[in-house]
Amino acid sequence: MNAWRWLYARLWTILPPLVNRYLRKRARQQPEYLEHWDERWARQPAQTDDPRGVIWVHAVSVGETRAAQPLVAALRARWPDRPLLVTQMTPTGRETALSLYGGQATVRYLPYDAPDAVARFLARYQPVLGVLMETELWPNLIAACAQRGVPLFLANARLSERSARGYRRIGGLIRPALASLAGVAAQSEDDAARLRALGAHQVAVCGNLKFDITPPPQAAVLAAQLRQWRGERPLWMAASTREGEEALLLDALPADSPAVLLLTPRHPQRFAEVAELLRVRGIPFQRRSDNAALRADTRVWLGDSMGEMFAYYQAVDLAFIGGSLLPLGGQNLIEPAAVGCPVLIGPSTFNFAEVTRLALAEGAARQVADADELHRTVAVLLADPDARQRMGAAGLAFAQRHRGATARTLAHVLGCVGEAVN
Repeated sequence: MNAWRWLYARLWTILPPLVNRYLRKRARQQPEYLEHWDERWARQPAQTDDPRGVIWVHAVSVGETRAAQPLVAALRARWPDRPLLVTQMTPTGRETALSLYGGQATVRYLPYDAPDAVARFLARYQPVLGVLMETELWPNLIAACAQRGVPLFLANARLSERSARGYRRIGGLIRPALASLAGVAAQSEDDAARLRALGAHQVAVCGNLKFDITPPPQAAVLAAQLRQWRGERPLWMAASTREGEEALLLDALPADSPAVLLLTPRHPQRFAEVAELLRVRGIPFQRRSDNAALRADTRVWLGDSMGEMFAYYQAVDLAFIGGSLLPLGGQNLIEPAAVGCPVLIGPSTFNFAEVTRLALAEGAARQVADADELHRTVAVLLADPDARQRMGAAGLAFAQRHRGATARTLAHVLGCVGEAVN
């Protein structure tokens, strides 16, 4: 153990009370943070359904949990006799995992990276193979897996230049962690290069797993209902918006537009906050959760439900992807493109830089500079169905062209572990 790891491990002797305080603070807005508390430290009582010898996939929250779907299916098909464990760090991620995998997998929180908690977790479930989705780097967990001979992979891995700069500042901690991984399946060549420069070995470029996600059949049924409720009015969507973006969008909302905005905040704990923004501005709105047709005076439809994004994308005329008006790096634009929904994106895209670059180059998306330009572009596209049709067709082709990451990722895992897992 080098000095960085020693200091990091010592830090966890004083962190638990601070982490518990953080969880209580989060629970003020989202009470679910107080549930399953013992899992956060791997102190839960033994349960009769606790599996051993698991294939384990860790996906921190909702986006990563959904992205893991095709890989989870591939791992189950390859090792059908192995129990599956899926872990998260957030209540919404856990809820998503239960809805997607509840009948196929054990769903638990991953404990925080305290050495004793990590040891209890690994002793309880005895994983034979672990997969961390995207950029979940927990040094004590990775080191403990290496010490126990558990092959651990980073899948769908992405690393922006901004994040790489931060990791370089703590290279003494991160470099040994990356070097201890059994393999890395990176989304792009740029991601792979940054990960290698930080110490990762066995890095392969496998593409983005999100291209392999298939819309659930029930999404089309709900989309039809939403289209019936919208009537003849134009409907566009601001998807997965983040704090600060809704105010920008609403303040620039044209007073004379006949279109309805379907506004869907990324985090459910903010639904009430966004509703208050609408009330303060006197903008007539209604909630999706009311399960009712749009009223004649409604200007904003608040998407306050979970797990319905594919239905939304199939019901609207076009979608703007949030997290991109402010310097937050953007959100996933693959889902709308995959169902032929024209896509708009703001200036900040560092979290999805490669996907955004490809979508723009292939005509599946357009980029705007700010909220005012967004509203102008929406108006132009709503008045031009041929342009929307071309963008939608380009989006379908874009999504289809980049499929295959699941097969490449599984092949990389098998190439690294050989017959070590059976």
